Amino acid sequence: MGLRTGTLGWPRTGPKREMKEALEKYWGKKINEDELLATYKSVLEQGVKDQMEAGIQVIGVGDHTLYDHVLDWAERFGLTSKRVKEAGLTGLDAYFTQARGRDGIPALDMTKYFDSNYHNMVPEVPADAKVQLTSEVERFTSMLSWASAVVEGSSSSVAAVVLGPVTLAKLCKVEAPLTFDGLLSSLVGCYVSLLGEVKKACGGKVCEVQFHEPWLVKTDAKTASTRAAYEKAYAAIAEAAAAHGFTVNVAVHFDSVDAEVYEYLVKLPVQRITLDFCRGTGMLETVEKAGFPQDKQLGAGVVDGRNIWKNTQDALAMVQRLLAVVGAERVVVSPSCSLQYVPYDVRFETNMPDALKEKVAFAVQKLAVVVDVAKEAKATKETAGAVKIEDNVSAAPMSEEVKKMLSRGEDFSTRRAKQIKVPAFPTTTIGSFPQTAELRKIRLAFKQKKVSEEEYNKVIDEEIERVIKAQADIGLDVFVHGEPERSDMVEHFGVKLEGMAFTQHGWVQSYGSRYVRPPIIYDTIKRKEAMTVREFKVAQKAAGDVPVKGMLTGPVTILNWSFCRTDVSRASQALEVAAAIREEVKDLEDAGCRVIQVDEAALRERMPLKTEDAPKYMDWAVKAFRYSTAVAKPSTQIVTHMCYSSFEDIVKFIDEMDADVLTIENSRSGNEMLSVLADYGYSKDVGPGVYDIHSPVIPTQEQLVQQVDRLKASGLDLARIWVNPDCGLKTRKWDEVVPSLTNMVAAAKAMREMITPA
Repeated sequence: MGLRTGTLGWPRTGPKREMKEALEKYWGKKINEDELLATYKSVLEQGVKDQMEAGIQVIGVGDHTLYDHVLDWAERFGLTSKRVKEAGLTGLDAYFTQARGRDGIPALDMTKYFDSNYHNMVPEVPADAKVQLTSEVERFTSMLSWASAVVEGSSSSVAAVVLGPVTLAKLCKVEAPLTFDGLLSSLVGCYVSLLGEVKKACGGKVCEVQFHEPWLVKTDAKTASTRAAYEKAYAAIAEAAAAHGFTVNVAVHFDSVDAEVYEYLVKLPVQRITLDFCRGTGMLETVEKAGFPQDKQLGAGVVDGRNIWKNTQDALAMVQRLLAVVGAERVVVSPSCSLQYVPYDVRFETNMPDALKEKVAFAVQKLAVVVDVAKEAKATKETAGAVKIEDNVSAAPMSEEVKKMLSRGEDFSTRRAKQIKVPAFPTTTIGSFPQTAELRKIRLAFKQKKVSEEEYNKVIDEEIERVIKAQADIGLDVFVHGEPERSDMVEHFGVKLEGMAFTQHGWVQSYGSRYVRPPIIYDTIKRKEAMTVREFKVAQKAAGDVPVKGMLTGPVTILNWSFCRTDVSRASQALEVAAAIREEVKDLEDAGCRVIQVDEAALRERMPLKTEDAPKYMDWAVKAFRYSTAVAKPSTQIVTHMCYSSFEDIVKFIDEMDADVLTIENSRSGNEMLSVLADYGYSKDVGPGVYDIHSPVIPTQEQLVQQVDRLKASGLDLARIWVNPDCGLKTRKWDEVVPSLTNMVAAAKAMREMITPA
């Protein structure tokens, strides 16, 4: 007998992306609701079975979702947006409208889930919201019942996974005069009622309720008000859980807990506390120094749920150190967080080199690591030495020569006069155009060596010419080549870089049905050859005198959307990627490119959750970007793009990136980020997204004129405003893209007649 084992969540995708296929068929009206929910159930049951067969004793169930777990909990507690309520929508119509929007009803805003690569919806809570349990709770209790049936007769049991009340309330956008405290008070009552519903539906089949509270790792958790919120909430929840016979497990992940937070966390009236020992610094040392209560169990999150390396020895070393503080009978070994952030099963990877495959663990293999660590740790309680965790803060060593390469040489106001000439409210797109089935088919055939390079390039070039013609017909001012050769904005570069490996089936969920395959950084990164120049030349020749952007992915985004090394700091890896991108910028410029876009969609994505660590991360991230782009001549316009982010606390660093044009996802946020830029005094060009590309809705010219007109209220200089969609158009269809862009260009032209920027 070893230590006990548990999990905190599982990939929602299905082993072979079954959920993606079902969702897209449902949205395309090819299957009905019952068929969608049948797939939803079977995927959940398969995940529970995989965990049971691996020997996991306490299986976390409840974070499975049709689109987003944050939206799920908002719906279960009646936190539906006002516009969806007023439209009279219910059930899945209301749910998916909030996620994706529909004609006349914009979707909810979307943001990164803490510092992960996952996007969550931002619930909007009206001031008059009736916060109460809804019928949507039945889908949650059904999950628990399905899982209980799977594990019946085995040594495994089911733990209900619940997004904790404080974290949920903190993630909501609350309409005044309703306050956070008012919302939380109502929510706590809902959670108390929820425990009763779980008991009623599942009886004694659910042993534990996990309340996931990642907000506890944030600096805000040290404030007196947040401490009071946690103490009040869990006093009520603990009392209700005791009445129903549930063990309460407060699970904290994504970073270490500050000592001040740890002090009150361990005093909460709960039976188990699960901590993340794989992210941040000092969690292990805090437990060793402060001790751990004798009346509580410790969930030891020592198996890294955010990276794909087998960290067996480090996990074992951490558990052995913990056993010197906490008795073996009170330790439960688990991943550091839900395993939704890693791919499903490495056994599907038939092309991965054996030497690399032996070091890699996807979700199924992570279970084996958990079980092995639990078994081996029982054999010894000797205190192990230092352990290796990912370093996201330390700066990279930088030579004086490199430091001199971080500046463009001229300031923005001087450079801008030398760059391309465009009309007021110039129009462009962010990069990609629709990826048709034919494109995916030819890319796969080329990858499988079923067609020659010449045949493949012919198809790609024809598609580039088609995209250029479409943009000319629409009347855009700056073109893109459409990226038909790219299945992913990171993979395209990674396969052309030494030190990076790619998977066949290593999919993880970004949001909804949008899945990505992060590359694996396993060695020093170097550029092998030019990566984008050929396609740029084809596009520019077809475009004539109209400038075509060179399209690159920035070093920080490549790093943040990859599974990186843990033996080298992330800052050092970013500089390696930046050196490769720098070479590409120079080659594009030499090929005649006048506008080069270096996307940093994920700049903020891995920014530390603790306020004091964020500047250290942003310092090396900004330097990596500048190292990659400062090679450009002053006459070359450097553009960058950022996905859903809050800029309030990083606008200074965005300015320091020194890009000539900043394009941002904006349409769902009500121009909030533009006001932030204006208040800061941001003086460079800005391209705020004027329509939501994540929604199938085609915006009308009138709607887009109104959206562009609202930019006046932002306080930004209208002479610095570009007009573009929120993001790339890869996931949309041509019959959506053409009318949307046509209306966007018409709106920009209308604004030129209405307003003459200073």
